[in-house]
Amino acid sequence: MAWLSENGILVGLALLDGLSYAAAVFMVAVGLNLVFGVLRVLNVAHGSLYAIGGYAAASIGLFAASLGAPPWLGLPILLAAAVLVGALLGPVIERLLLRRMQDREPVLQLLVTFALFMILEDLQKLVWGVQPVVFDAPLKWLGTVDVPFGTDVIPFTAYQLYVLPGVALATLAILAYVLRYTLTGRMVVAVTVDREAARAMGIDAAKVTMLTFTVGAALAALGGALAAPTVSLVPGVGASTIVLSFAVVATAGLGQIEGAAVAALLIGLGRSFAVYVAPEFEVVVPYAIMVAVLLFRPQGLFGVAETRRI
Repeated sequence: MAWLSENGILVGLALLDGLSYAAAVFMVAVGLNLVFGVLRVLNVAHGSLYAIGGYAAASIGLFAASLGAPPWLGLPILLAAAVLVGALLGPVIERLLLRRMQDREPVLQLLVTFALFMILEDLQKLVWGVQPVVFDAPLKWLGTVDVPFGTDVIPFTAYQLYVLPGVALATLAILAYVLRYTLTGRMVVAVTVDREAARAMGIDAAKVTMLTFTVGAALAALGGALAAPTVSLVPGVGASTIVLSFAVVATAGLGQIEGAAVAALLIGLGRSFAVYVAPEFEVVVPYAIMVAVLLFRPQGLFGVAETRRI
């Protein structure tokens, strides 16, 4: 009975950890998928926006705490930092770099965005150094809650249980609503499906592209900001995140918003169970899931095969 109880607690912890981890990864992956759907560019520098969002949130939060700000202010600071990073860096990157790469070869696009990623990585070291940056005020302020699981009770942080999944679900609902039921969303879909036809109908494709990339950049920064209270920010955090986000995007299918949520949940739970059952396979499991899906559905779980214009 003791063995059953102990393993039940491990399963519960794996489920809760997987849910919170999937929520953080989804924020980055959905922004990456949104940008690819409109620009048709796999932006490697997306991971740097995640890291900068985390660093910016931590820096603003620590500065506010040094001035005596109340702990609850840390939550709106996370959102404000993400909006700030997206608004400042999104239009600049799209206007000066990605717009010029839009009709180039995919290999060249990857090389250019990878070069931008390396520049932003060095910029992070220049601004924040190489020492870990920690901002856990929101995590401590919300405390822990007891989650009933069968006959056991599992203590878990309220931040990871409510805030991360809550923001992820709200983001998914807002994006789905905007894309399906608003004029702006319909213009985004039109540019995604056929840019030339959208221009012929009078849609300003350039503005739609800039708006979409800015939103995608803000979502990546929001993912980093939300993760900041749960991890130590160190150089390289953006690299690991973008690789995992590519796995989510490939598993879901390029350009799939709702599919990114399902793929993030699948990969997050798989990684979490690996941590508790076989830690040596933690790094392998997300990509094993991706490979298994692509072997049977090369277009991803929710992707559809497309014809190419030649």
